Order: sequence, then structure tokens, then C-alpha cells
Amino acid sequence: MEPMDTLEQELASILQAMKAKTSSEGLPDASVRIDRLDRCIGLLVDHQDALIDAMAEDFGTRAREASRLTDIAASIGALKHARAHVRRWMRPERVSTTPALLGLFGARARIEAQPKGVVGLIAPWNFPVFLVFGPLAGILAAGNRAMIKPSELTPRTSALLKTLIEAAFAPDEVVVVTGGSDVGQAFAAQAFDHLVFTGGARVGRMVLAAAAKTLTPVTLELGGKCPAIVSSGADLGVAAARIMNGKTLNAGQICLAPDYALVPADRVDAFADAASQAVAAMFPKLTDSPDYASIIDARSFSRLAAYVEDARAKGARILELRPEGQPPARPETRQFPPTLILDATPEMAVMQEEIFGPILPVVAYDQIENAVAHVNARDAPLAVYWFGSDRRERDFVLSHTRSGGVTINDVIFHVAQEGLPFGGVGPSGFGAYQGRDGFLEFSHRRSIFEQVPVELGPLRDLRPPFGPAIRKYLAGRIRR
Repeated sequence: MEPMDTLEQELASILQAMKAKTSSEGLPDASVRIDRLDRCIGLLVDHQDALIDAMAEDFGTRAREASRLTDIAASIGALKHARAHVRRWMRPERVSTTPALLGLFGARARIEAQPKGVVGLIAPWNFPVFLVFGPLAGILAAGNRAMIKPSELTPRTSALLKTLIEAAFAPDEVVVVTGGSDVGQAFAAQAFDHLVFTGGARVGRMVLAAAAKTLTPVTLELGGKCPAIVSSGADLGVAAARIMNGKTLNAGQICLAPDYALVPADRVDAFADAASQAVAAMFPKLTDSPDYASIIDARSFSRLAAYVEDARAKGARILELRPEGQPPARPETRQFPPTLILDATPEMAVMQEEIFGPILPVVAYDQIENAVAHVNARDAPLAVYWFGSDRRERDFVLSHTRSGGVTINDVIFHVAQEGLPFGGVGPSGFGAYQGRDGFLEFSHRRSIFEQVPVELGPLRDLRPPFGPAIRKYLAGRIRR
């Protein structure tokens, strides 16, 4: 392990070289940005199988189709969306002059979106390809250069990303820096022009504290306990199938996974039955199934097992959703079975921490107001999910809760909409990227005012010595 000051110096040297290139080359035009986006797309298309293999090796088990969907196709979708719209996003935005009289004389005001410079990107392990290329689409579309720190928990994927990106980009365009937590700490301490972090709240606070020392603006994508509210009028079969699909995708290791379900008290058992049927349909063979992802490491597996045992000891009913005859969770494969925790209560650890696994506590409620109050008693989550057909109830939930995003009658899908921003609110994060919002997040909206080049009487009146003309002007401005 290198001394921290040496690490920081090495990273600072890379960063300064990239900043120098940014200054010497000036603003990249649309063709340069599109070329960089195209290189990312080509990299993903040409090396998709190698990336999928690396992710499978890092996880232990990860469905190839799931990786192709969530990491490869989703990344290409974000990059192609940026490629298709970047010329329009780059157009200056004309605004009216103040006072309007200046515009009549020929003055002009506009906003130009300029690159911030060099953007640092700290990516997590759960979607190790998409959570690099998803934000990178906005970073490159905005004309920036990027330094990327992928997760040490997916070492094969991170190493392959480094190799592929080094082959596709010059070292002053996009750079990948690999290593453990010491590298991560040194990386977060750099004076980037913007820093993006996706991960847990604990590390997010550390990243924010480090960035504060250099006054680096930060986008934090965290998580929280995303609730799924099942209305009394919801189709339980549909709701349970979609919730459990979100809860078992990547074995629940998703910041947007439904963290717990709020279900009418008289429908809890029926919901549990529907959830069991949904899991059985998706995973006829659960343990050792190539379609069911492993938990990322032994420590995380043990943490999930401890959640279940803590809930059991505190009176919860535990329902493992595994086919009859299938063995229970096995540490050697790290495939943790989907598990419902019925009669969940606030003092249980599983109701206090973000789960990040295939465990779903079910909380009973009697009125929708109580369900909403339960959500609002906790930090604002990254997402809220609601299932039902009553528009008044839907609107009540939307107007009385606060979250980064919302999906109605499904889970997670709002993040798949290229035109919608992805981001949190409050403790679930701040800042947003994806689509045009990503372009704007990684741009500086520079205000430009052009005054008329000739001296006019009204302009002279704004300077001393002040006389009747400016007093008349001010009297017209300062009134109700």
C-alpha cells in the first residue's frame, strides 16, 4: 500500500495534465463529443461478452441476460440518447434583457452550457459497468474529460474497464484508476471540477467531506429505504410479481430496490402467497440457478443472515421463498433466497438499515394516511413505489411524500426512462444525471451579456451625476 501523500500526488499529476489539456484545446465541438460517445458505444458492443464474463466472475453467479440488460444495453441506451441530442443541448439559450429597453437598442443576453473541465467518477460494484457509462454519457456530452475510480469489490470488471478504456481513449481524455479504499480516499481528495459518487450514505458523507476541502461540487447518488405501497385496490398478483422482480434483480443489490412493502393489514397473507408464487415462477430452481445472482461477498451475506435472525428473535414471521426441496442459503454460493419478513416492527435492524439484498419486510397498515406517515417518519428515499388504480389515492401519495423519483404500478422503471433525471433528495443524495439533466449537471451554465457598442443617452443616465431621468426610471421600477 502506497503512502497516502504519494497516491494523492500521482492522482494530482494525472488530473493536472488533463486540466492543462482542457485549457489548451478549449471547448470541444459537437463532433468531438459525439466521437467520444461513439467510442464508448463501440467498446461496449465489441467487448460485451468479456465484460459479462468478468461481472459473473466477480459476483460468483450473475445471469448473463441480466448483465446484458442492466449493464450493457442500459449503458448503450444512455450513450445513444446523449449522442442523438447533444447538438441541441449545446445550443445557446437566449433570454430577455433587463430592462427590456436594452434589447430594443441591440443588447443581447444568453446562457451557454460550457464543460466544467475534468469530472471525477467514483462508481460502485452493484452495476459496475452501467454506473460508469451511465453518468459518463452526460459527462462526455457536456464536453468534459473524466477520471474514473471503479469498485475494488469487482476487481475483474474494474481491471477490464481500465484496459478497454485505455485502448479507446487518450490518457488526457478518460482515465481509469483502480485500487482499494486507500485509492478511493486519495481520489476523493482531488480538486476535480466536479465529482460524482454513487454508493452508500456512510461513504457518501466521507466523499462530501473530502470534496469540501477543495470546494469541489458533488453529485451524490445514495439510496435509502425505498417503500412499495400496495393500495387496498391493487391487483396483488401484479403488484407482488413486479415487487419481487425488483427485489430479486441482482439479488436485491440495487439502490432502487423496494426496501420494504406497506400492505393493507387484511391482505398481508394474500400478498405473501402472491409473492411466493411470483418467485416460484421466476426461479423454479433457486439455489445454484444461473439466473439468480450471488451476494457480492461473504461479509454482505453474513449481514443479511443477521438481519433475518434479528427479526426472528424480535417476533417476526420469516418466510423463505424457495421451491420445495431446495436447500436454504449457503455461504459457499452466496445465493441468498428471497425472504419475506412478516410482522416487521421498527426496532428490527432490517427496518433501520438499507437492506441491499433479497429480503423484503412487510409492514401492515390500515389507512393510506398511516402508510404515508410511516414513509414520512423516515429519511426521504431514492424512490417511492405505489400500486393501485385509485387516482385520488395515487395523487395523495405523490403530494404527501418526498423522494428522488417515483414509479407507479411497478418498481425501478423510472430510471430506465432516458428523458427523466435520476437522483435523490436530502439523505438519498443530491444532484441528478441522465439525459439532458446529466448534460446540465456536468455543465457550467455561463451567463453572457452583450452591451451595445455605442454610447446611448439612457445608458449615460445610469451613471453619475444622477438626474431626473434616472429618478423617473427608478420610480417606474420600484412600485407594486
